[in-house]
Amino acid sequence: MTDARRELPSVDRLLHRPGIQELLASAPRPAVVAAVRASLDAARSRRAGPPERWEDDVRERLARGRGESLLPVLNATGVVLHTNLGRAPLAPAALDALHASARGYSNLEFDLPSGTRGSRSDHCRDLLRAISGAEDALVVNNAAAALVLALNTVAEGGDVLISRGELIEIGGSFRIPEIITKGGARLREIGTTNRTHLEDYRRALPDVAAILTVHRSNFEQRGFVSSPEPAEIAELARSAGVPYVYDVGSGLVADLSPWGLRDEPTVQDGVHAGAGLVIFSGDKLLGGPQAGCLVGQQDLVARCRRNPLARAMRPDKLSLAALAATLVLYQDPDRARDSIPVLAMLTLSGEQLSQRARQLAALCPSACNAQLVAGQSAVGGGAFAGAVLPTTLVALEPGSLGADGLALRLRLGEPAVVTRVGEGRVLLDPRTLPDDSFPVVARAIDTALQG
Repeated sequence: MTDARRELPSVDRLLHRPGIQELLASAPRPAVVAAVRASLDAARSRRAGPPERWEDDVRERLARGRGESLLPVLNATGVVLHTNLGRAPLAPAALDALHASARGYSNLEFDLPSGTRGSRSDHCRDLLRAISGAEDALVVNNAAAALVLALNTVAEGGDVLISRGELIEIGGSFRIPEIITKGGARLREIGTTNRTHLEDYRRALPDVAAILTVHRSNFEQRGFVSSPEPAEIAELARSAGVPYVYDVGSGLVADLSPWGLRDEPTVQDGVHAGAGLVIFSGDKLLGGPQAGCLVGQQDLVARCRRNPLARAMRPDKLSLAALAATLVLYQDPDRARDSIPVLAMLTLSGEQLSQRARQLAALCPSACNAQLVAGQSAVGGGAFAGAVLPTTLVALEPGSLGADGLALRLRLGEPAVVTRVGEGRVLLDPRTLPDDSFPVVARAIDTALQG
């Protein structure tokens, strides 16, 4: 068998390829040459030989060499809160606020009226209080940090009660038992995997530091299952003088039930149930930047704010600016639904999705024989685990490339387009593609097919 590595091109030959000539026009020659050499070295080190497309491999290495590892992506998967693709895209108002804060100085920790030092925790405080109905609020850098901070504040060195049915693993292999331990508390399990009763909590209450409820995201329990309502647990905790921490997960604030999205706890539900601390994410159903929000009783939130860990977990000015601008939009529910991308995508009608699919298909190259097929989108981000979101997909015939090959070329293009693959075809879901991206996606497909 002939070793493909014996027929590798020279550096000079690769530099004269049209695709790499384009790179030379936009990047320093030494950087492009270094990327070409690295690509050749990698090809020599593997028996499979050269990459499928030298241009793509050199472009990727050049981007890594520039430090451009974080690249914009067009999401054609139909997964709205795609954790691997950065979860919630920001609303235009949030982008404007982020840019305004980034391009100069800001009053991050400066009180303008008095001219004295201020607190960054003030910036989203009133907005979160107004939306949730809570007495106080605090923002940290993500929801896992918020849970660690809460448990360390109210239960360090003590036992935390939690139902066995809530000992879940969340994204990135983070497990609730480990988070409890890292918070400095001890785990005390009650009930069973499928059924936990209020009496289980009551019997375990002596010498307990806190009670924790964690919304089961990413999966559903059905059949012979039961658990107390949060309001019942809150009342029991209150009567025993024990803090009750409720992690509702996704940060749902808007009512999405008219679009068939139900059974996800809202932030307001947690507060109204009487939980002392309610924890949720900023970059999931809330539709803002990555952040962890704690809302609840004033004394408990104040204790969290004074905890030295809060400084290690504090958000930066860009996150606070984007979060505040997102929260302002919720003052008008209709405006929030229209302008926050996550909410807009989740509330698209069947006719709107069908129309968008037709528009996208009409722009696709004829060689891929774009066809419309019925399909399903996903909420993602561990929210609405059992929800079914009907959609209309654009199915592309990949030709000699094969579906995986075409999908790979689309991922490695500029811009990168991430798709689904099914039944030998590449599938595009218009739900998660902005309207103005359709021509860009069509050009990317054309480029990928031509090779």
